[in-house]
Amino acid sequence: MEKIDLLRAAYRYVKERKPYRINAVVILPDHLHCIWTLSPGDGDFSMRWNLLKGHFSRAMPQGERISSSRGKRRERGLWQRRFWARLLCDQADFNNHMDYIHWNPVKHGYVRKVADWPHSSFHRFVEQGIYPMN
Repeated sequence: MEKIDLLRAAYRYVKERKPYRINAVVILPDHLHCIWTLSPGDGDFSMRWNLLKGHFSRAMPQGERISSSRGKRRERGLWQRRFWARLLCDQADFNNHMDYIHWNPVKHGYVRKVADWPHSSFHRFVEQGIYPMN
């Protein structure tokens, strides 16, 4: 989590080039989850992930172990090659994914309570009165 500021800068970089709204996010030591809303008619999640991963990776010092397959493709060892995208179909689906995202640090054993994880949009939702602190 020591590079969280670099990740935030990468998110800003992407938003300046390809606007989107971050509805929810949680950043964990080895992965992240988020819900993004794109502009109507724009479904290009791939470009945004490509920009995000690239900007963050270029800001990181090199030195991580990479496989020969990644080396051949000139890839870093920081990110998975793929990402999972899912179209949320209604408010209940959206709410379930919001809860899943915010519960993830507890699920993985990083904290005992959702409120204890600092790198989460959960805190913004508490401030807005959407979630209770507990």
